[in-house]
Amino acid sequence: MPWNNQGGGWQGGGRGPWGQSGGGPSGRQPQSPDLEDLLRRGQDRFRRFMPGGTRSPRAIIIAILAILVIWLLTGFYRVAPDEQGVVLRFGEWVNTTAPGLHYHLPSPIESVETPQVTRVQRVEVGFRTGEGRRSNLGDLPEESLMLTGDENIVDIDLTVFWVINDAGRFLFNIEDPAGTVKNAAESAVRETIGQSDFQFAVAEGRASIEQQTRDKIQEIVDSYEAGISINEVKLQKVDPPGAVIDAFRDVQRARADLETQRNEAETYANDILPRARGEAVRLIQEAEAYREEVVQTAEGDAARFLSIYGEYKNAKEITARRMYLETMELVLSRMTKVIIDSEGGQGSGVVPYLPLNELTRPSSNTGGTQ
Repeated sequence: MPWNNQGGGWQGGGRGPWGQSGGGPSGRQPQSPDLEDLLRRGQDRFRRFMPGGTRSPRAIIIAILAILVIWLLTGFYRVAPDEQGVVLRFGEWVNTTAPGLHYHLPSPIESVETPQVTRVQRVEVGFRTGEGRRSNLGDLPEESLMLTGDENIVDIDLTVFWVINDAGRFLFNIEDPAGTVKNAAESAVRETIGQSDFQFAVAEGRASIEQQTRDKIQEIVDSYEAGISINEVKLQKVDPPGAVIDAFRDVQRARADLETQRNEAETYANDILPRARGEAVRLIQEAEAYREEVVQTAEGDAARFLSIYGEYKNAKEITARRMYLETMELVLSRMTKVIIDSEGGQGSGVVPYLPLNELTRPSSNTGGTQ
């Protein structure tokens, strides 16, 4: 070394390059470390810990193999049931693993991240809650006020529930997952409300709006390949703006009264119309029966007259007498008659008793008394 020619250097009793034992040229600076001596001391200490002697090549090989095995064993990792494993090779995503025991190349070549994928997360649009309690509700009009298809304003609050379905895409394709879901939800619900009428949105259309909004959010996050699955969209509030909510409630009450009266009218109509239809059918059937009866009677009388007329032409006197007798039989059969033998009454001196009050009673029905 160059220092060996300057008074012994490090080889001459531990003196420095300036031939002095105290440090630099003035003796005030510290002595520079002997690198070769340090390396030699480190090797000696390492050999003392190794089996087979201080200079055994076999021991060194065994030590290196043991270190290599320990390093390789660090590549085993476990993924919990509620997680997915994302394997990174020098920071680049190369694989996604399911729950269970797996292996990757040890660090620093590969590493793994295990985000939870079953935990349901929520995003709020139009309001904010503190620690999940509804009592701490804070309304955000810039998010909640939306324009309907018939150019009315509606105040909507909704909550989106979502989970991770692909941990790799979730970690590397989007920077702010919660913000992405929130922006997608706000865009989707505004599009859905813009295609709906006001009355439909605040009344019977809640379920339809929730389903349409969920489908649109899922379509948006899928286009981003965000690795997110939208479980549910829940409308928390669908009301008119606060400035007109009293008038809206009056209109709703009027609509409810109209619906009630309409239902009552329909109930009355459903009660009276079947009875009226039944009565009309009954009258029609009676009229048809009467018509058939009159027609049949007339046809029978006509046939009977024609039959008698034919017999009359064949035997006029006999037919005329027969008609007289039949007519008198018909007339007298309807009258109350009392026959007194005048000869028997006068000869025996019996005074006949005539119960006139009994005789006159049925006379009003028969038409006369003889």
